[in-house]
Amino acid sequence: QVQLVESGGGSVQAGGSLRLSCAVSADTYNCACMGWFRQAPGKEREGVATVSENGTPDYYARSVRGRFTISKDNANNILYLQMDSLRPDDTAMYTCGCARLDDCPAARYTSWGQGTQVTVSS
Repeated sequence: QVQLVESGGGSVQAGGSLRLSCAVSADTYNCACMGWFRQAPGKEREGVATVSENGTPDYYARSVRGRFTISKDNANNILYLQMDSLRPDDTAMYTCGCARLDDCPAARYTSWGQGTQVTVSS
């Protein structure tokens, strides 16, 4: 069974920073590649950043490149998202997700956390 628990969200002013954490309880087969996703009200969920099975970043959404950094502490099984230079349009519910090893090539994420809210005011 895969459990993902996010933390670190909150309210900040534009230009501020937050670091999100996702604590993972799962084996490395059932939760191999991972990523952060976000969904703003009235919008579809979008991928923000992902890491491959070995924890190497392999995707950043164009809108966050240069401002957000994804990383994974493999020893403690925690996924992070460092968010700097935050903008009001970063406001969303941020969720971490993972895919089984066999599903990683297709980026088929099937396990999700509950999410943590990020609100950026101007």
